[in-house]
Amino acid sequence: MTTPADVRATVPVFEDVRYLNTGASGPSPRKVVEAAQRGIEAHEWGAASDPGPYPHAFDLYEDVRAHVADFLGADTEEIALTQSTSDGIARIAGGIDWEPGDAIVRTDLEHPAGVLPWQRLERRGCEVRVVPTTDGRIDREAYRDAVADAKLVCLSALTWNYGTYLPVSELVAEAHDAGAYVLVDAVQIPGQTPLDVTEWGADAVAMASHKWMLGVWGAGFLYVDGDVVGEFEPGGIGYRSVADPEADAYELKPGAARFEVGTTSPAPYAALSASIDLLDDVGLDTIDAHIEDLAERFVDGVPADRLYTPADPESGLVTVRVDDPQSTVDRLREEYGVVVRSLPDPPGAVRASLHVYNTPEDVDRLLAGLRETGW
Repeated sequence: MTTPADVRATVPVFEDVRYLNTGASGPSPRKVVEAAQRGIEAHEWGAASDPGPYPHAFDLYEDVRAHVADFLGADTEEIALTQSTSDGIARIAGGIDWEPGDAIVRTDLEHPAGVLPWQRLERRGCEVRVVPTTDGRIDREAYRDAVADAKLVCLSALTWNYGTYLPVSELVAEAHDAGAYVLVDAVQIPGQTPLDVTEWGADAVAMASHKWMLGVWGAGFLYVDGDVVGEFEPGGIGYRSVADPEADAYELKPGAARFEVGTTSPAPYAALSASIDLLDDVGLDTIDAHIEDLAERFVDGVPADRLYTPADPESGLVTVRVDDPQSTVDRLREEYGVVVRSLPDPPGAVRASLHVYNTPEDVDRLLAGLRETGW
């Protein structure tokens, strides 16, 4: 059994700094990076003649797709391998037949990945409705009004700026009752806490491996409910999207793999598979409990009037208010060796991300730095 301390010992960045910014990008343990290195060497050298780079990569994709599906509680046919969360959201956005006047609903606290595709469609005559939130909580009455005749709802399961969970299952049910599809940005959840992606009832869920899953950049994954995947026709297709690339008339693959396009490096997906093994070895319940302890320790040390995150933290994302966010972030890094980030919203926000490889000493160092910089 791998412990949180074991994970930390294999992440070289902790030799230099106390890294608390996993919500942006998590540094990978050595075994995950080494899996990526082995993956590229096997593809570029070992498989060059036998079985060949394409069969080798395709076999790897199939194995990783099944591994991801098992990790998320989904069927293999419901998983597409993408490059990022943004990529997955964009592929769903491109897979719907949009007409002028169609309505898209999002919240006012979405990451740019859940904003920009809809701005593009707005330029083509679609309507974008933005549901207000307060302190990371969605206005349910405004939401019900917004989804009444919408075509798609896009929302985050775990808010990136407040660290709060939205009531996804309830929001999905209300959207479905109104006849809308629901696309969930869940990138902040896998690797932080157990997730059965089917329990929400969402039509699609976009995620990636480079945050809490401890993977490397370039491996996203997209869940698409098998009952509705046939209703989506990707706007961009390639030889990995279709059943027979050489057929005179193409036929899209029946499952989520229709959203895959063409040649991508196998290395990030080899790393993704290794990261799942590592997370399973530590145990997601263990990771969840470790994060909860750290988040509570941090919140307990923050003055109430400086806290944006709930006093009873819901995740490893903890956001506080400071007088000068970027200056505070810079000073924490330069003077205290602590890496956190500022946020564009809410005002004056600095966010810490507390994960399996962080320690109580990391939290105490951050708190000391915040006190000494005068908040």
